[in-house]
Amino acid sequence: MRYPVTIILAVVGAVLSLVHYFGHESEPIYILFYCLSVPAWFYPIVGYENVNPVTLYTLTILSWAVIGYVVDLFSVRKKSRY
Repeated sequence: MRYPVTIILAVVGAVLSLVHYFGHESEPIYILFYCLSVPAWFYPIVGYENVNPVTLYTLTILSWAVIGYVVDLFSVRKKSRY
């Protein structure tokens, strides 16, 4: 497996989005999603009426995958130095 952290964090983003989709009326799940979703941090800037939830979920999954990719990149560089 070449990028294990990327895959794991992409799955975390997908699970986070899925849980929010099915339980968004629950206050703790709502708060959890908006605390852990990087694109949702910028949600109030765009406006609450103009954001498509599918786009928000897709960007959440992609942002977690990019974070995982960066972690994988740094872990490979650190291993190759020693």
